[in-house]
Amino acid sequence: MKTILLLLLFVTISAQAQDVKKYFDEYDVKGSFVMYDLNNDKYFYYDSARCNTGFSPASTSKIINALIGLETGVITDENFIIPWDGIKRWVDAWNKDLDLKEAMRVSGVPYFQELARRVGYEKLRDMYTKLEYGNMDIDGGVDQFWLSGALRITQMQQIDFLKRLYKEELPVSKRSMDIVKSIIVLADTGGYVMRGKTGWAQSDTENIGWLVGWVEKGGNVYFYAANVEGALDNKKFAESRRAITEKILGDLGIISK
Repeated sequence: MKTILLLLLFVTISAQAQDVKKYFDEYDVKGSFVMYDLNNDKYFYYDSARCNTGFSPASTSKIINALIGLETGVITDENFIIPWDGIKRWVDAWNKDLDLKEAMRVSGVPYFQELARRVGYEKLRDMYTKLEYGNMDIDGGVDQFWLSGALRITQMQQIDFLKRLYKEELPVSKRSMDIVKSIIVLADTGGYVMRGKTGWAQSDTENIGWLVGWVEKGGNVYFYAANVEGALDNKKFAESRRAITEKILGDLGIISK
């Protein structure tokens, strides 16, 4: 009987993995996905080995950088404005004065680069170590390390960091954590709240994309981390991160399809 149950479990997991693969194929990307069910202490994986591979966090690190900015007092709250420097960039939404909540919403790289410069390398290094984020290596420039520097984080480390943020176990103030939680809401349907942050890094040959966060639903919390990899000329790459995540979470019954 035990053998039969194990075989059924293997078949079920294999079927789920095949179902997930079709979503990556739909967007011409490869990648991996992990979800952690807090109340039941269970994980769902697609390509668990890749979920333990480190990648540049790109803009998913705006979560920790916002925490650091708040905790150090460099920014006071979600309404803190950093003026536009007048340099026109490729994303129109960045070309204006931004406050923290809007900078998080539009993933405003210039805002967070200036924030990092104001915090300074030494304090950033100390805080990344204190908060145990990824490999904690911020070499590569005070305003570049999360984009093109040495910082790397796995999907499993993303989940661990997000769990500590949700459970208020990070060594920062509750106020800082509450503010950051409030500005990463992606959807609030009345039936569930989905929080998260995208990321997008590029090499000479490929795109690497992220969506990490959690869903609060029915007294439970489901943490997720999706990572996708695709060609530089993939026109569907930007939308793939959230689309794939929502399709998987929908199949798992966590969010509405």
